[in-house]
Amino acid sequence: MELRHLRYFVAVADEQSFTRAAERLHISQPPLSRQIQDLEEELGTALFERGSRPLKLTEAGRFFYGHATRLLEQAAQATRATRRVARMERRLVIGFVASTMYGAMPRLVRLFRAERPQTELSLVEMSTLDQLEALKTGRIDVGFGRLRLRDPALRREVLREERLVAAIPIEHALAIPEQPIILAALANEEILVYPKTPRPSYADQVLSLFRDQGLEPAAVHEVQEIQTALGLVAAGMGICVVPTGVSRLRPDEVVYRPLSDPQAVSPIVMSTRLHDQNEDLALLRALIDRVYAEQGYRRAADAGQPL
Repeated sequence: MELRHLRYFVAVADEQSFTRAAERLHISQPPLSRQIQDLEEELGTALFERGSRPLKLTEAGRFFYGHATRLLEQAAQATRATRRVARMERRLVIGFVASTMYGAMPRLVRLFRAERPQTELSLVEMSTLDQLEALKTGRIDVGFGRLRLRDPALRREVLREERLVAAIPIEHALAIPEQPIILAALANEEILVYPKTPRPSYADQVLSLFRDQGLEPAAVHEVQEIQTALGLVAAGMGICVVPTGVSRLRPDEVVYRPLSDPQAVSPIVMSTRLHDQNEDLALLRALIDRVYAEQGYRRAADAGQPL
């Protein structure tokens, strides 16, 4: 099996037609059909339902399509990376969830740029789940998320446990600035959680805090973005549990009260490919310790340990 077999198969699956796929690939249809037949013979199964119009994948074909597209993306990424190395280019792509941008991330980025001006640094906002897939396909080099998910292809490290606070509408009876509050006091309130998709996500962390104490909010409203959630809090539509770093947003419309429950924390998790020896990543990791020391953050008890 060669990469061209995968490209031909994906083209036919995408176009749902041998004729259109041949046009897309700039080859004639008979050689394309033979290549697909050779692929099916090697796999020992049919990949397409030949009598269907438009052409449909079999169950085995749908399974193979997912793997084929990932392999093609990995091959393309390897090609791009090799070309960058050949041109002596350096680039580091960071995936992050939005809430980490309100903590140490800006300082970390500034320090890295000062230390490594020759490395192009790119930041891409994405969920933790999307980060894990992006790492494996080479679209990002490091991810900062909030979910403790295991993956044998990745190294995952808890950097710190961030305390959580309740974001409360400024005119709400519970809006007592800076005063700690227990989660049980929010049990009869309408709770806003984010993101709505993909799941599991930070939303599930928050809902688990309530469930673990046998608490039930009056209502749960799911939104996609943290900014949307805080906008709804400001409008008096509910209360939202957010990481401490977020508490600088909307200070004139939202009151933030620290949650005193010991379990009311959210991890910041750094994810990289398992055996990636990129020296830029090593510098980034060293700068994280420096930033946390400057800002007085305590490392998580299990920091430095793979998840």
